[in-house]
Amino acid sequence: MTGKKALRVSADEVRPNRRRGGDIRVTLSPATAGSTSGFGGVLYLDRAEHVTEHYHPYSEEFIHVVAGELEMTLDGDETVKLGPGDSLLVPIGVRHRLVNVGDVQAYCAFHLSPLAPRPELGHVDTEEPLIPGGPNPHVGGAP
Repeated sequence: MTGKKALRVSADEVRPNRRRGGDIRVTLSPATAGSTSGFGGVLYLDRAEHVTEHYHPYSEEFIHVVAGELEMTLDGDETVKLGPGDSLLVPIGVRHRLVNVGDVQAYCAFHLSPLAPRPELGHVDTEEPLIPGGPNPHVGGAP
């Protein structure tokens, strides 16, 4: 045992990041929980809503769909349909864009690992964010 205690963070306690679409809440990260190997949280997407295309140059992204019907486009041409209970691994460096194609709000859990050397290096936009120049919280929602 390391003597460290487990830390619980509720999605309701985290400021939503809507810059790239949807309601993304990073719950466990270096900023929120002192994690050292990755970060994760939850994503809510309303009907027809999407997360703009991007990639992670240092991290794999793990996505697990809890509710809703989604389509993930990978590298601009491969589309993967996802539903409740489905999980998807997005490899390091693969461009991806997620769209809610269902009739209800979609809900996913996600995790990225390993961490980029600095938070601002972990995410590369390949499509203009929905809120240009808007707040872009670092991992964990830090200003």
